[in-house]
Amino acid sequence: MKRRDMLISLGLTPLLPPLLGSSAMAAATKAAEQELELLFVQSANAVDLKDGILKLTGINPATIFFSDRPERIVGHEPTGDFVAQWGIGDNNFAENPPNAALSILAGAEPQEVILELRNPQIKDGDLTYEVTVLQGKASVSGGAASLFIDPLGRPMSPTSVAGVHRRERRRAVRRPGPGPL
Repeated sequence: MKRRDMLISLGLTPLLPPLLGSSAMAAATKAAEQELELLFVQSANAVDLKDGILKLTGINPATIFFSDRPERIVGHEPTGDFVAQWGIGDNNFAENPPNAALSILAGAEPQEVILELRNPQIKDGDLTYEVTVLQGKASVSGGAASLFIDPLGRPMSPTSVAGVHRRERRRAVRRPGPGPL
């Protein structure tokens, strides 16, 4: 699905005129015609990851999306709609599964896991994905969690959420610790 089509399917077009002036509307329309890379964020009350299944319990009913510069488009859509659109259009998530960074409150320090997401299912306020763990623990559970889903067609790119986490870990490994003064 082209990003422009995704924006239209998300219902952004009718919202733009009242929120923006006519000149800003023209700029936003031009931006919508260009390719945009939308990142998505889903949050839940609890999470359980085991045996290749990620279960987000008490999923927020809205999935947040945003783009980077220059237009900085921000919005949300019903999580059910996000799941329903998973395999629709060209270059969709079903054909090109996205990577995601999962951040979980589990104990003293947050746990982070990089995943590839497939086959989302939403039922009774819970969202499940089939996953492949790319980095981090293959089994973890905890309280509040956020799932940062990379843009369409850019798995683990340097500017993607998962790519940034990967780059930060590499830098942490390469940086020498504080030595004697």
